[in-house]
Amino acid sequence: MALQPPPAGPDFTRGDGLLPAIAQDAATGEVLMLAFMNAEAYAETLATGRAVYYSRSQGRLWRKGAQSGHVQEVQQIYLDCDADAILLKVVQHGPGACHEGYRSCFFRRVTPAGLEIAAPRTFDPNAVYGEET
Repeated sequence: MALQPPPAGPDFTRGDGLLPAIAQDAATGEVLMLAFMNAEAYAETLATGRAVYYSRSQGRLWRKGAQSGHVQEVQQIYLDCDADAILLKVVQHGPGACHEGYRSCFFRRVTPAGLEIAAPRTFDPNAVYGEET
């Protein structure tokens, strides 16, 4: 059996051209968010050193922190074994990654009684984004 050479980068032929991208705090390992990248977002991330995603709801590139100033400075990029998932190890500038005002988008914990908020808000999303978040 011949071994396949490693891919040169993410395989954007999968997932209709959108691959999941996890942002993880480079220092603590905390998972900050999950978003999606297309080839253009990935290329801009490589070129600028700042996280750029693809907004499925808006159908365009989303430069993390463009509105809030809460940019993600990329320290390292990893691909999974199939090259169809991306892990960004980042320095999160500003008080949080979540548009709802939390450091991490994973602030809800599942309990037997239902969901509970497991982290404090780190900023007021209305002050940063306006009334609609």
